Amino acid sequence: MSPAERSPQPLPAPRAAVPLRLVAAAAAVLAAFAPRPALAGDDTWPAATRFGTPLSHTSTRCGDPRGVSLYAFPEHPIEGGPVRFVGVSEYPRDATLIIEGPDGERVAQSSERKGGPPYSWYLEVPLARPGSYHARLAVSGDAQACASADVDAEGPPLRPRSSQSLWPVERAWDRDTENLYSAWVERLFDASPDDLPSWKSLHAVTRDPSRNFLQDSLGLGEDSEGGITLQPDCADLPYFLRAYFSWKLRLPFIYSKCYSQAQGKTPPVCGESRSNLDAAPAGKETLSVVQRFFSRNLADAAQSASGRTAAMDDHTDVYPIRIGADTLRPGVVYIDPYGHVLVVVKRFEQTRTASGILLAVDAQPDNTVAVKRYWRGNFLFVVADDGSAPGFKRFRPVVSEGNSLRTLDNSEILSHPAYGDFSLDQYAGDADAFYDLVDGALSPMRRPARQVLLELVDSLEQQVNQRVESVQSGEDYMRKGTTVPMPSGATIFQTVGPWEDYATPSRDLRMLIAIDVVQGFPDAVMRRPQQFLLDRGRSAASIHRELEDMLADELERRSFTYTRSDGTPWRMKLSELASRTDALEMAYNPNDCVETRWGAPGESVESMPCHRHASAEQLRLMREARDWFHTRTRPAT
Repeated sequence: MSPAERSPQPLPAPRAAVPLRLVAAAAAVLAAFAPRPALAGDDTWPAATRFGTPLSHTSTRCGDPRGVSLYAFPEHPIEGGPVRFVGVSEYPRDATLIIEGPDGERVAQSSERKGGPPYSWYLEVPLARPGSYHARLAVSGDAQACASADVDAEGPPLRPRSSQSLWPVERAWDRDTENLYSAWVERLFDASPDDLPSWKSLHAVTRDPSRNFLQDSLGLGEDSEGGITLQPDCADLPYFLRAYFSWKLRLPFIYSKCYSQAQGKTPPVCGESRSNLDAAPAGKETLSVVQRFFSRNLADAAQSASGRTAAMDDHTDVYPIRIGADTLRPGVVYIDPYGHVLVVVKRFEQTRTASGILLAVDAQPDNTVAVKRYWRGNFLFVVADDGSAPGFKRFRPVVSEGNSLRTLDNSEILSHPAYGDFSLDQYAGDADAFYDLVDGALSPMRRPARQVLLELVDSLEQQVNQRVESVQSGEDYMRKGTTVPMPSGATIFQTVGPWEDYATPSRDLRMLIAIDVVQGFPDAVMRRPQQFLLDRGRSAASIHRELEDMLADELERRSFTYTRSDGTPWRMKLSELASRTDALEMAYNPNDCVETRWGAPGESVESMPCHRHASAEQLRLMREARDWFHTRTRPAT
């Protein structure tokens, strides 16, 4: 939802921006005195982080494996429906998940472990019979976690909704529920780096029982056809995911209205906070109340400013985290300095032949949801002059105090044994230092420069193919014979209506930066040779020349196809696209034909089917905005 749709409420006077490099030392001092959180591989597990009772009954014949919990879904399984068991662990334990049926027979078994950290195991009985199903997660060298699910022949009577709140709070956020949240996000968007899926909406994912182990877990038909619809934009997506999970598990949830008060001068600040304990409309059935909450209340409040708050600000929904393999886990939010937002969904460890990989999901104005690969072309970062803090962040823990809720502040998070990951290390240097920090966490071993080059070209190719879908979506809309009004100035990057849905200024700016990153890689290796495995005894000039030749060959070899205005396919090499950056600075307007949007030269064979052009007034507005694309910068919004 764009800020243009909202009426800002009075907020405190703007605070002076504090350079992040100056406050980074403050966090380092706090960290020195804070207890170290339990991490994957530790031999100790602080008593404070042992978790509460799983969602289903735990058998007394089972032990208490260190940092492991087992859950059963749905809340009230019925005959003929599914029963799902999910185990989670902070540690990479060797374990086997076993399900026994009502007669004691073994009906399913799996040792497949996902993630890390946290780690998870999953099994489902698709057509359950009446009676009790028992699951055991047998941990090698330790006790076994157990959970059971009682399947009824008929569904239980509908639980009446309290008219006093959106949903009640019955469980607490702790390391256990945070791990389950990460495991849920990972399974929801599970993908291979070579096959990145996309969906038309978020509810297309949550309605898929093979991905969503919370699907219809409340027994309300909430994730079936006719259930709730979830159509977030990029700023809404992390809030929708966190709220959906909180609703299903009856966890506390807080969200704030945050605004940019003096764009480019001070960071956004958050004012009014709301929660799931807010009064809900009386006399309305549950799903209509929840639908209104997502599509109106939450969508209206969430915006890009919500994540770009100052790093040391305690009154925010998210906080910056320490960068490490243990903290870049599913559910972590990435905020870029220009307002785009992604959610981490999966991490792959570095191998001898491949760099460590991070996958994230984002939502676009047309409501599509897609998985993307972390790299410099997708995850933009700058240390902002106004004191705002982009980068990797995490939702603050919400705690109950009497009949009210609050979030933990930075010092509480830093000293909390179940969290402890508040940090300003992302802001200790410039953008290159940030990318070096993340690359070091994902790929701690130095990599051959040739391997990294190929991975960068892979990422560019994926990004270009995703743009093919975005441009085609706009073309399909334009075939209705309409004209899309164009806003002026910085609002081209963030507005509402068809322009937001089908124009691609933000995506094109990221693609231009991505092309620069790929083409500049040989020079980057020369600037930081210590970060790569290079052939010994060879001169820097010969290595640079080899990388340039290799890059030229890869861009020439790889191609993609888009559909021209007359419906015919046109195949273009990546090398051609890379040579069209000047034209691509003016290629985001859906009122132009698709050939123009791919930078086709005038009077060329490629551009022959083109008969639709932006108006003279819109071309004037685009020329005024062109410098942002040419310099690869974006104004504050």
